[in-house]
Amino acid sequence: MVAELDELVEAFAYHTEAQTWEIFNGDAKAGNKHAKKAIAAFEKLCAHGDAGRDALAVLFTHTRMDVRTAAAGFLLRHRTAEAKAVLEEAAKGKGLIPFEASECLKRWEEGTWALDPADPAGPLDIQPARRARPRTRDKAPQGRGRGLKRGKSGD
Repeated sequence: MVAELDELVEAFAYHTEAQTWEIFNGDAKAGNKHAKKAIAAFEKLCAHGDAGRDALAVLFTHTRMDVRTAAAGFLLRHRTAEAKAVLEEAAKGKGLIPFEASECLKRWEEGTWALDPADPAGPLDIQPARRARPRTRDKAPQGRGRGLKRGKSGD
């Protein structure tokens, strides 16, 4: 069982790191695929109860901030003091990961955080962020905008 937990923790860390890399390189679709795999690893860890959650807590000292903060975000209920300390430290910086850490802490404080509820009714309902509207590449811009110069006619 220990080997299985270690593999799941490794998968969580790998997919969290890969998600960050894909997002920073502008590929949200690939990033979301890695996010789903990290979430799946977390759900499998949770299936082992607190032993699975405790196994994930080793990532609180991971060398990468994105991995530390992801683990802390998921473990706020189970390891509150330790997870908050990781998130508070990360939130002191600038950039995407510190922003995410501060948002996670805000959701925890306002009582809307629900990444690992104490008594889930089923699988976690965690979805990667989606765009408000899909991009359309085949449609030309209308009116003033991309491709048209101000004050110039389309002649």
